[in-house]
Amino acid sequence: MTVKEYIKEIRNKLTPLYGEGEAKAMTRLIFHSLKGWNVTDMIIHEGDTVSDYIDGKIKEILKRLLNHEPIQYILGEAYFYGMNLEVDRSTLIPRPETEELVDMIVKRWNRQNDLRVLDIGTGSGAIAIALSRNLPFSKVSALDISEGALKIAERNAKKLKADINFIHDDVFNYSPSADSFDIIVSNPPYIDESEKADMERNVLDYEPHSALFVPDSNPLIFYSRIIEIASVALPRGGMLYFEINPRHSQDLAMLLRHEGFSDVEIHQDIAGKERFISANAE
Repeated sequence: MTVKEYIKEIRNKLTPLYGEGEAKAMTRLIFHSLKGWNVTDMIIHEGDTVSDYIDGKIKEILKRLLNHEPIQYILGEAYFYGMNLEVDRSTLIPRPETEELVDMIVKRWNRQNDLRVLDIGTGSGAIAIALSRNLPFSKVSALDISEGALKIAERNAKKLKADINFIHDDVFNYSPSADSFDIIVSNPPYIDESEKADMERNVLDYEPHSALFVPDSNPLIFYSRIIEIASVALPRGGMLYFEINPRHSQDLAMLLRHEGFSDVEIHQDIAGKERFISANAE
């Protein structure tokens, strides 16, 4: 089969499950991963015959995609804030909305040098590495309880030449020094257990539940603890940034004000959902 014929076959198999647009995007990702091609290269090479090796690889990828496995885990990489990050099933797949959180911080702070930043629950290192690369001369630390996730994050940081201080600890045990950071950011687990029924199989069957879900009885459990940490670790004027569940935006804003934070602001994502919150330490 030629490349052109193979592209058509891939799209035909994936479209019923993922839709036409997503099938086209996945096809591009497959050929970029296997051949290093962009869209122009795919057009240039559309008359080429697909080798037996590539044929076998594509069939394996298709089988896994048709079983709802996320393409990022299959290919072992995800695109985030201009970076290609290694990911596996020990890490969440970085989401586009989290790029908006990074962008919010970069736009606010990118003219200030030597910022001390802590990313809590770093996973693949996406937020920490993006901030390290975009905040001048920043000193970034990244905490996670998962050894597997930290190994991935460390490899990503090394590949992208980001100097990160990685901390292997449980957020509920971690005890920072007073006034040790200027910015604390976190995208903690925030999906209610009761929301599982409405979620896609590619998330439920493959992504780490410990990084996704919180009990319905205590949905702000991670936020409460991180606010405690921030109350110690942030000096007056330091800032706390969260990605949040829109269901609990008002409760979290109320909690932050109750704990003495000021300028508490809820921010919408590009889809108009209340997705982030920022606050100043007093």
